[in-house]
Amino acid sequence: MKFLIFRFKRLILSLIITTCHITAFAQKVDVDLSGLVVDKTIKGYNRQVTIIPSGPKGSYIHLNENEGAGMAWLEGVQFSDGTIEFDVKGRNVLQQSFVGIAFHGSNDSTYDAVYLRPFNFKSQEEERRNHSVQYISLPKYDWPKLRSEFPNKYEQPISPAPEPEDWVHCRLVIKNDEIKIFINDNSTPSLTVKTLGNHKGTKIGFWVGNGSDGDFANLDIRKNV
Repeated sequence: MKFLIFRFKRLILSLIITTCHITAFAQKVDVDLSGLVVDKTIKGYNRQVTIIPSGPKGSYIHLNENEGAGMAWLEGVQFSDGTIEFDVKGRNVLQQSFVGIAFHGSNDSTYDAVYLRPFNFKSQEEERRNHSVQYISLPKYDWPKLRSEFPNKYEQPISPAPEPEDWVHCRLVIKNDEIKIFINDNSTPSLTVKTLGNHKGTKIGFWVGNGSDGDFANLDIRKNV
C-alpha cells in the first residue's frame, strides 16, 4: 500500500511539473489590431495602414498598394521563437499580390519573411504553382537569389490550393532555426525551411511585396520563452 501511495504521489508531482513546464514555455500575446491602429502603435513603412471595421473576418488591417515592399510593424510586440497565426487576403492579379508576415526584424531592410503569391495558387502552369508560398531573409537572400541558387527549396506549391481571392489562414511554427508554414487546415506544412540570415531582431509585422496591397486579420502570437 505504501508503494502504491508513493507511486501516486510521484504521478501527481509529474503532472504538476509537466503543467508548469508547458505554461512556462508558451506565452500567448494578445494583439488587438484595431487598438494598435487607433493608438498609432502600428508603424507603416512604405505603406498606409488603415483599419476596416467589418468584414467576413471581423475588423481587419489594410495596407495600400505601392512600389517596393512595405510593412506594418507592430510596435511594442517582440517575437523570436514560437507560433504566429493570422488570416490574409490577396488578389488574383499576376505579379501584383504578395502578402505575408515579416519577423526577426531589426529594421525596415533586415528581417525574415514568409509570404504568399495568390495569383499562383491555381495556375495551369506547374512552375507558377510551385511558387505559391515563399520564404526570404533580407537583405542577403531575396527570392531571385534563392530561386536561382536553391530552386524549389524556399518556395513550394500549396495543396490543396486555396482560392486566390479568399481569406487564407497561415500558421508559422518557428523553433530554433526551423520554420514550418501550415496553410488553412492542412496538417502537413506547405513549406519547411531552415532560417538563412541568422537574424537576432525581434520586430514583427505584416508584409506586402512590390506593387501589392493586402488585408490582414486575427493575429495570434504564442512565444516560446
